[in-house]
Amino acid sequence: MNMNSLLIALHLLSAVIWVGGMFFAYVCLRPVAATQLEPPVRLTLWVGTFGKFFPWVWASVILLPLTGYWMLFSLFGGFANAPIYIHLMNGIGIIMILIYLHVFFAPYRRLKQAVLLQDWPTGGQKLGQIRMLVGLNTLLGVITVAIASGGRYFG
Repeated sequence: MNMNSLLIALHLLSAVIWVGGMFFAYVCLRPVAATQLEPPVRLTLWVGTFGKFFPWVWASVILLPLTGYWMLFSLFGGFANAPIYIHLMNGIGIIMILIYLHVFFAPYRRLKQAVLLQDWPTGGQKLGQIRMLVGLNTLLGVITVAIASGGRYFG
């Protein structure tokens, strides 16, 4: 296996873990938790779920740029020679990482504190902020996957 094969595999696995995890949480877990669990249980569930998921996202937000830029420079010789779909993935990826960093360091930190203090209204508000941002990141992630998989074939 050559280095580019390993980097592509790591890049794709990182994207699948991050985007797939967000899709599952947003589309499957969130609606069920919202309709079947009272705030104390629901908010505690989300803090626990994020606590398990976010280390994987950290690995993804580190590996995606590292592997992406390595491939960009080794396969295309840099941005000047890269096709538009590479530029789109890069731009959307940067936006997604910035959104994740905001979620992690602001509403998620405050959600954990609210659950610790059993301040369910504040926890609900912070979870609502996270839900909106994860929804946006899920949409951006799905678009990026479509660009990555079909970009070279778009006219």
